Amino acid sequence: MAAPVQSTTRPVNLSGRALVRATGEDAEKFLQAIITTDLDDLGKGEMKPGALLTPQGKIMFDFLVSRVEGGLLFDLAASHAADFAKRLTLYRLRSKAEISLQNESFVSVSWGNDSVSSHDDSTVLDGRFPAEMKVLRHYGEIADATDEAEWAALRIAHGVAEGGCDFTLGNVFPHDVNLDQTGGVSFRKGCFIGQEVVSRMQHRGTARRRVLIATGGADLPATGTPLTSGGREIGTLGSVSGNKALALVRIDRVKDAMVSGTPILVGDVAVVLAIPPAARFGFPEQASENA
Repeated sequence: MAAPVQSTTRPVNLSGRALVRATGEDAEKFLQAIITTDLDDLGKGEMKPGALLTPQGKIMFDFLVSRVEGGLLFDLAASHAADFAKRLTLYRLRSKAEISLQNESFVSVSWGNDSVSSHDDSTVLDGRFPAEMKVLRHYGEIADATDEAEWAALRIAHGVAEGGCDFTLGNVFPHDVNLDQTGGVSFRKGCFIGQEVVSRMQHRGTARRRVLIATGGADLPATGTPLTSGGREIGTLGSVSGNKALALVRIDRVKDAMVSGTPILVGDVAVVLAIPPAARFGFPEQASENA
């Protein structure tokens, strides 16, 4: 069941985000060949998640991408934006494309507000959430915005993970953080960097780690706190909002705990782990053999 939606009366300013623009006649062609998102399926006025992977299939950069006049716009963590722009420039080779980092970037988000509409490149629909929620990203300075903690709570309720907040770049596959569930990975468009490894995980169903929603009987400790079961670490806490959080966990070990009735703890707080409401994966049918 989907989490209840509470409208925002004003957009929430998002700190720590930056924008990278790719323009030129060859921009989309060369990007289609390297990132996980299928740009052929990206419509005007919408934004999709995606990643640039290592050849081994690990996430090097995660982002949101949308169309702008003459090219594409990438919305990502400011701490990695300059490196991302440099990496795209490296991969560009002789393609007719320009990569530019937008140093003065203002990003905000609103949701559940019917009075706000997407009408140009500065407002786009965030495709990681159900369309009826009307989660919109806005580009441009917004004054008197509400608390960013509301955005973290919304992401947690829908199992939407982001690099830096919920996982470490270079240490996870797209399946680990549910990019295959939110339209961030295409298994139909053909080759991209790391595609062979990611496609093999998809076809063999070998993803053992997933982002789940943790609910505790009390407020949860800080991001990065280990989750344990029977004294064994099974995952790590991501973004936290009161007694709820995202957690990157080994789902086979979560299944072991469910079968044996062993409590799952974050610090000294017991938690229940749930699959995000729109996800299409489940827990393993059997407990792991190395329980």
